[in-house]
Order: sequence, then structure tokens, then C-alpha cells
Amino acid sequence: MDKISFLGCGSWGAALGRVLSDKHRKITFWHRNQDIVDKIADSRKHYLLPEINFPSHVNFTHKISDAIKHANIIVLAIPSHAIRKIIHDNKSDFNDDQIIVNIAKGIEVGTLMTVSEVFKDALENDCRRFVTLTGPSHAEEVIRKDPTMLVAGSNDMETAEKIQKTFSTNMLRIYLNEDLKGVELGGSMKNVIAIAAGICDGIGYGDNSKSALITRSMAEITKLGIAMGAKEKTFRGLSGFGDLIVTCLSKYSRNRMLGQSIGEGNSLEKIISKMNMIAEGVHTAKAVHQLRIKYQVEMPIHEAIYQVLFEGSNPKRSVVELMNRRLSGE
Repeated sequence: MDKISFLGCGSWGAALGRVLSDKHRKITFWHRNQDIVDKIADSRKHYLLPEINFPSHVNFTHKISDAIKHANIIVLAIPSHAIRKIIHDNKSDFNDDQIIVNIAKGIEVGTLMTVSEVFKDALENDCRRFVTLTGPSHAEEVIRKDPTMLVAGSNDMETAEKIQKTFSTNMLRIYLNEDLKGVELGGSMKNVIAIAAGICDGIGYGDNSKSALITRSMAEITKLGIAMGAKEKTFRGLSGFGDLIVTCLSKYSRNRMLGQSIGEGNSLEKIISKMNMIAEGVHTAKAVHQLRIKYQVEMPIHEAIYQVLFEGSNPKRSVVELMNRRLSGE
């Protein structure tokens, strides 16, 4: 039987681990904080989502080397900006037979690498057995066993099919996609637009505004994705429009909630200081700004969000400027 280790024990990783535990998989969670490990192991409840109850056969550890060495499937469930250091510091514990499953979403600022590229660069190994598992999914609804669909993106379809079978249940359906780049980009860039959707909510705009935002933002995401070598059809799928819709509309979305607070007049620094979970869209907004310049792609909505987050632009004024851009075709 597969031994599956989760590096990180955030809400989404915990939800997926709980799904796998129902299939009687051998699961180990690593968390860097010994106190949190002890608390979960004792209570069998997640520290962020107490509705997640872990059965006795799920293990927890703060020794990352144990989690890596003893697994043949390793799930990257840590914030994307932390992956490089963790992989680099522990690269001797990995082996070529392991399958790496990434569930983080982000683009590294500076290098502009996706998570799969960061992993390979930090490991100094061209790992072919890499799968990104992503799509419209909130931990709270997966735990509730609401029907959910994800996509497994990989350059190696045999590996992707194994992960498809490993994670699929009667309430969690996994599709395959060989466009790893597109799957990663769609899942990452949608977080920036979720911040914009939240700003609309905070200002008080209605459904017309948010619908237009989602549609025109996907046009920008698709243009950049194609320029970077991804396939256009990927952005019409679960990791594209699917993930964008759920993140922009959901009450569970951290990125949307951050944007709403900005729209209500709060500063980014103040909001981040009060959050106990990561809003990946803040980091990704910087990376997309750099990618837009590198590939010379016009992305006015993304650029407006960057200016609101990091250059002090007023959200309402930014909306007026977007609406008054030169008229054009769709």
C-alpha cells in the first residue's frame, strides 16, 4: 500500500488527507511546529478546521526527514513561497521513485518559476513524476463531502493516472491534463483576481461588475499563459475558469476576503497582520507584474491590482481608470 506524506498541515492539505484516510491509506502529516503536532495528535482535530477529525491510523510528526524518507507519494501542502527552502534543505531525503503531488498555488517572485519548476530547481533533479492537483475546491466543502472536481496536471500521464486513482472517491472526481504549465498558471493567477473580486465586494459593486471582472480577467490570464507556452483550452477547464469562479465568489476564499477588506478601506499591512492563513494572491500579484513585463502582454486588470496592493492606488479610482480605457473589441 502507498505511504503518503503531506509536507504541511494547512486546511486544504488536511482535507485531502482526511479523504485519503477514508480510503484507508497510510497518511503522515508533517508540521514544523511541535506544539501544533502534539495538539492535533492528542485531540485528533485540525487546529484551523475543527470539523476535520483524524482517525487513529493517521500519523503526525515535526521531523520532516521521517515524513519524506518513509513515503512513496509526497504532497507539497505548504505555501508556494516556502517550497524552495524546504526542498533545498531536505533534498538528500528524496529519491527518484517518489511521486510528488503539488497542491500549492503560486509563482515564485524573481525567478518567475511555477511550483514544479521551483521543485526541480531546488532538488537539482529533473523529476518527471510530478503532478499538480488543483481546481475549484474549498476544504470546508470537501470535508462536508460536497461533490468536487479537480484536475491532475503532469508531463507524465502514467503518473497522473496513478494520482487520479489514488485521490478519486464517489464525491471527489479527478480529471487528467497533460498541460502542467497551464494548470499551474491558472491555479495561481486566479488568486490575484479573487483579490479584485473582493475589492468589488468591499466597495459595494454588484453582480454586473464581478461578472465582467471574472470574464475579462480570464482573457488576460489566457493571453499570458499562451505567451508562456500553455494551451488555451486549459484555461477553459477546472484549473482555469473553474478555479477562478469559486475563488472569486466563495465566502471561504482568503484572497477574496483580503480584497474585500481593502475595498472597505483597510491597508494591506493591517490585513495581513491579522490573518492566520496565507493569501497567495499577494505574492502572485508581484510575479504576474514581472511576467507581464517580460512577455509584453497587456494585462490592465492585473496591473491595476498590483498598483492597489503595492503602489498605494485608490481602488475606486483604479476602477474608473479601467472603465475609461480606450474602447476596443472583445
